[in-house]
Amino acid sequence: MDGHGIIKGLMVSCKRFIDTYLDDIRWFGRRYRTPEGIAHRMSKDTAGLFTVQYPEEKLPVPEEFRFIPFLVYEEDAEGNKIHRCTSCGICSKVCPPQCIWIVRTLDPKTGRPVPEPAEFYIDIDVCMNCGFCAEFCPFDAIKMDHDYEIAVYDRLTVNIYDKAKLSKPLSYYAMIRPSNYQKEEMAKAEKETLKAARKASGNS
Repeated sequence: MDGHGIIKGLMVSCKRFIDTYLDDIRWFGRRYRTPEGIAHRMSKDTAGLFTVQYPEEKLPVPEEFRFIPFLVYEEDAEGNKIHRCTSCGICSKVCPPQCIWIVRTLDPKTGRPVPEPAEFYIDIDVCMNCGFCAEFCPFDAIKMDHDYEIAVYDRLTVNIYDKAKLSKPLSYYAMIRPSNYQKEEMAKAEKETLKAARKASGNS
């Protein structure tokens, strides 16, 4: 009750205040807005204030970080987009908040479904970023994005993403998740090799 607690608390604040300037001097202006400076403030060796000055500064995103889903497409020799999605509907069935809507493409002559979505919608304000859609997709057509800066003024018209807005190339996925991409490509190569070996043994 004599005020020692308040004085001790103020001393901690003063120490942080002074350490901030001492650390700034040690780093000679490299403490802010540089990857090295951000990594230093994230480490146990930092002193003083270590707050990242968002949005001028941003913390590096881990590879396994997941936010809203996106649709993967590949490009053929002519530059045409070939979506991996076959509109099977598994993603919409396993989605806990039911924020995925898919409209299948129909063959105009036969009326039968074509393995490609005519429309694909995700309400990203309802999406809980669980990753079930990407986990259960049998065609690796859905992946989880790293883009978390999606704040808007009108969510009803902007935050319902359609097929065009959800679609991103395979090269983008390889850039944000290089380890996962490499593992998937190696698994595919092994599968193709095994398939070719079985076919060769069958022909012989």
